[in-house]
Parts: sequence; structure tokens; C-alpha cells
Amino acid sequence: MKTRALGSQGFETSALGLGCMGMSDFYAGRDEAESIATIERALDRGVTLLDTADMYGDGANEELVGRVVRSRDQWVQVATKFGITRGPDGSRGVNGRPDYVRQACDASLKRTGLEVIDLYYQHRVDPDVPIEETVGAMAELVTAGKVRFLGLSEAAPATIRRAHAVHPITAVQTEYSLWTRDPEAEVLPTVRALGIGFVPYSPLGRGFLTGQFRTPDDIPADDYRRNSPRFQGEAFAANLRLVEAVEALAAEKGCTTAQLALAWVLAQGDEIVPIPGTKRRTYLDDNLGALDVALTADDLARIAAIVPPGAAQGERYPAATMGSVNR
Repeated sequence: MKTRALGSQGFETSALGLGCMGMSDFYAGRDEAESIATIERALDRGVTLLDTADMYGDGANEELVGRVVRSRDQWVQVATKFGITRGPDGSRGVNGRPDYVRQACDASLKRTGLEVIDLYYQHRVDPDVPIEETVGAMAELVTAGKVRFLGLSEAAPATIRRAHAVHPITAVQTEYSLWTRDPEAEVLPTVRALGIGFVPYSPLGRGFLTGQFRTPDDIPADDYRRNSPRFQGEAFAANLRLVEAVEALAAEKGCTTAQLALAWVLAQGDEIVPIPGTKRRTYLDDNLGALDVALTADDLARIAAIVPPGAAQGERYPAATMGSVNR
């Protein structure tokens, strides 16, 4: 397994991580036995970074990941997150208060059964709590030996700089893929200037960039993507045309569309560690094949012409959710 350094504090991990969210939440077709087998296959293949969060399945995903990790006699890095709260009625909020940070960390340690969390992210920035206070509490967790490294998710450049001034930030996690290139404008230059690693989530566009969805009806009725703007109506049709163009190039390269999309993300910088999510061993093996896809300068130029920044149609989240990202 190829490795990459996240940040400048000594966090080295596999070049691809595994996003575990879909094993417990949001996506249809969940199967716990297959999810466990998928995590185990990832670890067998040399993946060391597993990504979860306390809100995925209301803690069930942390429990699942922890159960597998504790059963393995090998080095594994677990990244988890706090900050998105869920009410009994399904409502969501954001909480970055110091007392909540401490409580959330203790709860995550209990659910995973780990003695220390390798990488602890603030899942969403709380606009009502100064980032200095939130990161100050996170830094206390490092001092207490409960957390090794700190991260932020969906934070704006100014927020990243303020947080990094309080305690070194090791990684910033943001959606990034061929059809979500927003970070290139400001976030990526910011993290590079500060020596912070970058962790793209949904590097396969929530599965759309794999080519598995040909019509909206291919999305199960109870799947979160049914409500995603990019998976609806005219946006779906326009985005499918982009995928078909990428498919043609992948065929020329002798790889799958997913492998080409992941190889493109990996080629954007050595400080980038994507975490494609899957709950199936078949897709995991396909994703890992991206590490063997070498893209030439000509390949990258052709991809840029096919899918330039802003080419995807539709927002990446519903309007109510877009307000919580990049802040």
C-alpha cells in the first residue's frame, strides 16, 4: 500500500482511506456482515485509515468500526467527528461548545472501545461558538492523551487559519471530486500554505461518478441521494452526460470509471488522501485499483476539458444543508 503524509505533524497513512458512513446510515442496502467483511478486506489490503463520525447511525457506525478494529492485531487509524447533533425527530443542529466537545469525545471513545482517537474532526463549524474556543477544547483532548491529531470538516479558509493558530490542524476534510471542485479556489491553497493535509470525502460523487446510476429510478426509494439536487431531474441528465464522457476516457485507459475518477483526485497533490466510501468488498477492490492508474499530463488535460470546474449541475446538498458547509 502506498502511503501519504497528512499535515506536517507526523501523521502518515495509506494513500486511500475507507469512508464507513454508508455502512450505517443514509444509503440503502446496508448489510452489517458485508460491511464488517469490507472493513476487514480493506485492512488486509493495507488501508490504515477508517473514517467514521458520532452522528452516522446515531453512534452505530463508531461501534461497528471499533468492533472490527479491536478484533485485529494490527495498526489501524480511526478518524471520527463530533459537532452535528440529531434530535429524536430527525432534526439536526451543530454544537461546538467546549463542554460538548469533551462529552462527545468521551462518548466516541466508549462506543469505539479505543483508548485514543487518531484523528478527531469538528464535523461542522458552529457559527455561534468562536472557533478558538472549540479548537481550544480539542487541544485539551490532545494534552489529555485522548486524541492524537486534530481536523476540521467543511471549514472556510479564514476559519482554518484561526483554528491552526490555536493548535496545529493536521487535516481538513471537504467534499472534492471531478464534479465538486470548489476547494480548488481557496481551501486547497490555504491548507497547502499552512502544511495541513486534505481529505476529500465523496471523491466519487456519492457514487454517481462510478456510472452505476443511469436513471433516477436506479436510486432506492429509501436512499438519501433521492433528495440530492444533483440526482434529480434535468441535473441528473446533464451530469450523466459528464459521466459518459469520463467513461469513454476510462475505457481508453483500460480502467473503470471509478478508478479514473479516484486517480484524478490522487493526482491533484501528494497531501491528498481520499476516503471513498463503500459497504461492499467488490467496490472496495475496484477503488483500490485506482492506485495503479497512472495519469499523464495529456490525460489530466483531457479530463479538465471534459469536466471543468462548475460543470456539474445542481448544488451538492439541499439548500437547508448548504448553509452549514464552508463556514
